[in-house]
Amino acid sequence: MKGKNGRNRTYNSNNRGSCNTDILHMSDYKWCHGPKCHKDKTQDRVRGSKGSKVLRTRKIKQNTERSWYRPNDFMNYFCSVGCYNQFANIHIQRIVAIAPRHTPLETPINDPTKSESYYGGWNITERGVDTQTE
Repeated sequence: MKGKNGRNRTYNSNNRGSCNTDILHMSDYKWCHGPKCHKDKTQDRVRGSKGSKVLRTRKIKQNTERSWYRPNDFMNYFCSVGCYNQFANIHIQRIVAIAPRHTPLETPINDPTKSESYYGGWNITERGVDTQTE
């Protein structure tokens, strides 16, 4: 049975009067993590009553297919690529410190061959199994 919020509801046989959702969340939204999201002058960010208006950070809906299908996707935390870039530019040193790279990654390939197509180019195919993992 679908409830008002679109979630499946289950009924506990021990407590017939109660209705429980499969997953209980405090909110279906997260605030954008962009450091200047609240500074962008767009109509959808304007909040408040006349005389006390503010620009507010956007909310990102979390129960969409994207957040279910790709829970670690950055667009579940940022309202736009611009907000993501602002965040990354400020915190880049700490982001890289999480998983520093001291050696290059390599993928084994077969010897490249010249393509016979009109546009030219090279045919490059991977060989074997990539032994280096992130």
